[in-house]
Amino acid sequence: MTNMDFTTSSEYKVWRETIVTEIDRCRLSTALKVNQDLLQLYWFIGNQILEKQRMLGWGSNVIDNLSSDLSNRYSDMKGFSVRNLKYMRAFAESYPDFPIVQVPLAQSGETEIVQVPLAQITWYHHISLITKVKNIVERAFYIQQTAQNGWSRDVMLLQIDSDLYHRQGKAITNFNQTLPASQSDLAKSIFKDPYNFGFLGMAGLQREMDIECKLTEKITDFLLELGNGFAFVGRQYHIVVDGDDYYVDLLMYHLKLHCYVAIELKAGEFKPEFVSKLNFYISAIDDTVKASADNPTIGLLLCREKSNVKAQYALRGSTQPLGIAQYETERLLSDVKSSLPTIEEIENNLNKNNN
Repeated sequence: MTNMDFTTSSEYKVWRETIVTEIDRCRLSTALKVNQDLLQLYWFIGNQILEKQRMLGWGSNVIDNLSSDLSNRYSDMKGFSVRNLKYMRAFAESYPDFPIVQVPLAQSGETEIVQVPLAQITWYHHISLITKVKNIVERAFYIQQTAQNGWSRDVMLLQIDSDLYHRQGKAITNFNQTLPASQSDLAKSIFKDPYNFGFLGMAGLQREMDIECKLTEKITDFLLELGNGFAFVGRQYHIVVDGDDYYVDLLMYHLKLHCYVAIELKAGEFKPEFVSKLNFYISAIDDTVKASADNPTIGLLLCREKSNVKAQYALRGSTQPLGIAQYETERLLSDVKSSLPTIEEIENNLNKNNN
């Protein structure tokens, strides 16, 4: 083989990818180490400020003076502004057990303490979390989710604004009865209630077909709301059963669950008969689409409104893994409407002013 021949060989390509993988690993490791060292430094400075203020009674002026002194001493470094020093103090106060935060996790009737490493996310993520989220357990949740999903700070703030903490894992499901224990816990944690489709805009989407179209037009936003691991397979996915044509509203595949997820959208209130139709689709997908290596298909029924009691009754006795949840497209609009005065209130005020 000549010097020019080896560049196109499979051996060279595999060898090159081995080196690239190692470089990427080292770069990531270096970035994580730099972030950990930066957080350690900022926590140390913040903790020092706290100690001096508590023990010596120094007031807020100490931060102004320290900011000026450090900025002059390290003119080539950023990060010593008054605002950032105040963030350092808040960071140290929020996390006395740095480099971890310890939070309780209720599990099987017992309280387990979970240690969440703080260096999983950047300083800029942290200062946003400290400002936005006061509950330490909720904050630890967003630290873990940000690290697992690789969220930017803007995406993390979007998830906080959508109240992901109180939605994650809240869908009504029968996974305990229909999935193996190793899979049911993961599946339950993935499905939410309600789903926030506010990215579809303020327009009232009344038809299921219109909602499907909008969701696929904004597939990036849709996948972000569904959560990490979902891959889009198709809309109005065609299946044939005994010579008849059927169409699944949205077919997804989940990379961690290793299974198809059939999603049915309903523009109105939940009805028990919707479950029967989705059961039918799950069976058909398992027989005609699922490969032998895939886990059983899961169904997700999304309705604009639902009764939890009716949903729970509908799932009793079902042998197919199913989840039921609501979705919201106009919460912002309804919130604005609720804050506006009604016609009667306006007329009453006008009458009062005229009297």
